[in-house]
Amino acid sequence: HTDMPEEMRVETMELCVTACEKFASNNESAAKMIKESMDKKFGSSWHVVIGEGFGFEITHEVKNLLYMFFGGSLAVCVWKCS
Repeated sequence: HTDMPEEMRVETMELCVTACEKFASNNESAAKMIKESMDKKFGSSWHVVIGEGFGFEITHEVKNLLYMFFGGSLAVCVWKCS
């Protein structure tokens, strides 16, 4: 699920896949890599949650939310809220 513009969505999904593959056994490091890259590219304040079996309710800026699954059961939620 996302409300990001197409170009941002594609870049963010590729970044999430790269981070999850690079840090397959360390979700915290993957989340940190995604957050720092998003802050640098699209300005701060980006937030990232990566894990299995979690729920959430967030407030985010319009057109700045991505929620995706990676490798079946690993969920990644990326959003901007300043």
